[in-house]
Amino acid sequence: MMDRTFDPAAVESRISALWEEAGAFRAGRGERRSAEPFTIVIPPPNVTGSLHMGHALNNTLQDVLCRFERMRGKDVLWQPGTDHAGIATQMVVERQLRERQEPDRRSLGRAEFVKRVWQWKAESGGAIVNQLKRLGASCDWSRERFTMDEGLSRAVVKVFVQLYREGLIYKDKRLVNWDPKLLTAISDLEVVQVETKGHLWYFKYPVVDDAGGETGEFITVATTRPETMLGDTAVAVHPDDPRYQRLQGKRVRLPLVGRLIPIVADSYSDPEKGTGAVKITPAHDFNDFEVGKRHNLPLVNVLDAEASMTLRGNQAFPEGLADYPFEQTIAALDGKPREEARKIVVDMMEERGLLEKVEANQHAVPHGDRSGVVLEPRLTDQWYVDAKVLAAPALAAVRDGRTRFLPENWEKTYFQWLENIQPWCISRQLWWGHQIPAWYGPDGNIFVAESEAEAAAQAQHYYGELASPAKAPPLTRDEDVLDTWFSSALWPFSTLGWPDDTADLRRYYPTSALVTGFDIIFFWVARMMMMGLHFMREVPFRDVYIHALVRDEKGAKMSKSKGNVIDPLHVIDEYGADSLRFTLAAMAAQGRDIKLSTQRVEGYRNFATKLWNAARFAELNQCVPAANFDPGGLAITLNRWIVGEATKTIGEVSAAIEAYRFNDAANAAYRFVWNIFCDWYLELAKPLLQGADEVARSETRATTSFVLDEILKLLHPFMPFITEELWGIESLGGNARKTCLALASWPERTGFEDASAEAEIGFVIELVSEVRSVRSEMNVPAGAQIPLVFAAADPGVVTRAKRWEETIKRLARLSEIGFAAEPPRQAAQMVVRGTLAALPLEGFIDFAAEKARLQKEIEKLAAEAKKIEAKLANEDFVRRAPEEVVEENRERLAEANARGEKLALALQRLG
Repeated sequence: MMDRTFDPAAVESRISALWEEAGAFRAGRGERRSAEPFTIVIPPPNVTGSLHMGHALNNTLQDVLCRFERMRGKDVLWQPGTDHAGIATQMVVERQLRERQEPDRRSLGRAEFVKRVWQWKAESGGAIVNQLKRLGASCDWSRERFTMDEGLSRAVVKVFVQLYREGLIYKDKRLVNWDPKLLTAISDLEVVQVETKGHLWYFKYPVVDDAGGETGEFITVATTRPETMLGDTAVAVHPDDPRYQRLQGKRVRLPLVGRLIPIVADSYSDPEKGTGAVKITPAHDFNDFEVGKRHNLPLVNVLDAEASMTLRGNQAFPEGLADYPFEQTIAALDGKPREEARKIVVDMMEERGLLEKVEANQHAVPHGDRSGVVLEPRLTDQWYVDAKVLAAPALAAVRDGRTRFLPENWEKTYFQWLENIQPWCISRQLWWGHQIPAWYGPDGNIFVAESEAEAAAQAQHYYGELASPAKAPPLTRDEDVLDTWFSSALWPFSTLGWPDDTADLRRYYPTSALVTGFDIIFFWVARMMMMGLHFMREVPFRDVYIHALVRDEKGAKMSKSKGNVIDPLHVIDEYGADSLRFTLAAMAAQGRDIKLSTQRVEGYRNFATKLWNAARFAELNQCVPAANFDPGGLAITLNRWIVGEATKTIGEVSAAIEAYRFNDAANAAYRFVWNIFCDWYLELAKPLLQGADEVARSETRATTSFVLDEILKLLHPFMPFITEELWGIESLGGNARKTCLALASWPERTGFEDASAEAEIGFVIELVSEVRSVRSEMNVPAGAQIPLVFAAADPGVVTRAKRWEETIKRLARLSEIGFAAEPPRQAAQMVVRGTLAALPLEGFIDFAAEKARLQKEIEKLAAEAKKIEAKLANEDFVRRAPEEVVEENRERLAEANARGEKLALALQRLG
């Protein structure tokens, strides 16, 4: 006997153990060796990470695909693993050392610190893997990989060395996003733009003549970074700006420093912004760096790695300026942190009468997402990948359809990024990560090799006479590690054994699909495309499905500071994994963010309860499979109808999953289970299940059992735990199952749709639904038994109505069903499949009052809709209001219009 209720907490761990014992998720199972492969690589979460709602959505959608294709008989590999997460992991371990009052990283030394990180990983890392298992992720966990494990590390070294030898990796001095707290370059993805209230300072730079004498004329520049002015190497004006055309090619004397710098003509300067003249500091601004390249300007760095002023011995103060009192500037500023230096520079400029004015200014300031400090564009020597060369094949592969994006509009984003791609900075000043395989000789010559021994051999060859073993030149290894995204870019093929030519690599590459968020299209998707095409000569995946964000119920982005974060683990604890999974899938419309609330999850928990109760109903009515059951040979119209509806739904769900329309698939399954099977079929089947006709009862029991099995298969990709539990209950199936549901066959059925059965049962359902709708709209008392009259019905309708008369009367709460040539007076009219039916309501409602009520409500809704339309037509409101407020107004408008249409139909029924 089944339990009265489904308890997820008691079931989920047991079902997980069942899958594990059965090896249900293993790729390459014996019976599937000749099956078509289906491969997905998991976007590897950080080893430091904990499951958040974005992970829950991403992995739910991947799991839907994997379970669906596994049930369709494919050899599914869902490749799991975690990312070593360089900065995040190093920070976690450094924090742990501080908390334990142990020596810091520098005191420990590199080797000991890295050893501590591995210890931390063994003890605490990878908690997210167990959290993914709680969600029900059907990865082949026996194949779990880590981006720093031995095999993947070998792949990383191989790729670096090959790209270096092909001239696609090189060392260069360029600007990078520099974190002055973590003391490393960071990727653009780790940059957070923070709106900050600051100031715009207007400085006057003296114009000089050809001999360097000041003319008494000034050019005014505006800046948010006064401290960087010491590194200015030009002033830029727009070539077409009439105010400055006569000054183009002239020079100014840089205040506080004394250097003479040119006034250059460059379209980067916007005549409409500020004064139209811009100070150019190529060593401290990305845009200025590009201007500097165009005009061959020197790069003057005035900030050190910790963002303090570094001026002594600096080229900012070249020789030949002995007559300029810049020592005062050096004394006042050298060694000062940037914030303090900013104030000093402003004060010094004001003292000299060179501060024209100060304006309040709100602007975006880049911060490090890990450290929280303001970042610096910093000029440093780093390793780069020539991404432009690698991007060309990646662009072509999407353009010619070898890889497609869904939704398709994300292709545009992909193209824009790759067409404007810059060199990829791949070095990081960290200790945790893949150390760059480059060694330096005593003269600075670089030797890139797969091992230190190979580098030493290269050095011996290079240094010639000194190449005897006893006199081998000393080599020093590059201390930097590679950007985490470098190893992640190899994920689709390194996890399959590359650089070795493995059987797995031949079978499972290229992968079938990638499911990921839009924020890493460039950082991860594009780089996997580049690396896959370069090293495998084949795209890494056929389809790239880009899912949207999970927001709170009002449409706001979830953040700890707002206090609106919904923890998926708490949701699983309270409502079960199936409820969360189904909620996310049902709301995952392509291109539309998910507005998540616990009320929605609770609603889908009720759906799970509905399914459980339907199974209990089947058990109580002894609905078990019949031997040699033939769904195409049923005698009873109701049973033929439900099998036809199941067949139709199977087709809809299959087609929707294949098209990555997860919400359509989930909602089609939901409608069939709740509305068609539970609300209508089981209700209409009760007289047959509980009647005296043994033949009818037997066929209906077998049909109920059959359709319930189809439902479990249909829902399994979305709700794996409850469906597996119901599948395994022996009293439900009659006999022990041959396999767990995860390995059962997907229902592939055609030819069972029965038009005559649908016409009959569909008529009954629509009639009862219409009557119920009228009763609700007209405020007919719930207990009132009212008559129904068919007007000018054809003989087929009359026969059908009489055949189902008792059922219709019971379900629609009717006193009688009659037939007439014309509809009676004071009756609410409706058309059911072409037949006019009427509900005489005289004596049940006040027609005049009801018409007045409906008219008043319609007018109220119209006024509300007009008010919202006016607000949405206001461009200023749409531009300034938070995104979630605009979306809320759009939804309110749609609801008001829909409700108005429904009430207008009700008013029309009253004639």
